[in-house]
Amino acid sequence: MTENWIHPDRENLTWEVFGEASRNLSEQIVESGWFPDLIVGVARGGLIPAGAIGYAIGVKAMGAINVEFYTDIGQTLDEPIILSPQLDTDSLKGKKVLVVDDVADSGKTLDLVVNFLEETADEVRSAVVYTKPKTIFEPDYSWKKTDKWINFAWSVLPVITADGSFQEGS
Repeated sequence: MTENWIHPDRENLTWEVFGEASRNLSEQIVESGWFPDLIVGVARGGLIPAGAIGYAIGVKAMGAINVEFYTDIGQTLDEPIILSPQLDTDSLKGKKVLVVDDVADSGKTLDLVVNFLEETADEVRSAVVYTKPKTIFEPDYSWKKTDKWINFAWSVLPVITADGSFQEGS
């Protein structure tokens, strides 16, 4: 893949840099002395970092929670909402859960998910690749702070459609 999507006025997370970032996040978690029983990725942006962290720290129990908040670049719903299919929260009883997302931007998504999971899980912590200064929710683990728009390697290219054309946005 060429990296022609790199913009000097944006935070550009390439696949190579993502490898370093996910490893650093994993080291932060291990060094904290806290170890999750399972990892829950916030779909979609948190699924790739969640998987990378799971491999790095040896956690095989993984789950996902579907949340919609961003509708386009810089456009959001008023509040994030949990979508179906929903995570079986009964399976979280007595467990330590690590919630992983790509960014704590407004923080509303992480706030919603962590509070939702805390109703059932024994303990919930959160990890993100990026934290924005305006977030209302400070994650337990974060690789980097930025106030720039972020180009993530997994979401910056156009969507490939069935007819072979490309569609902007994902």
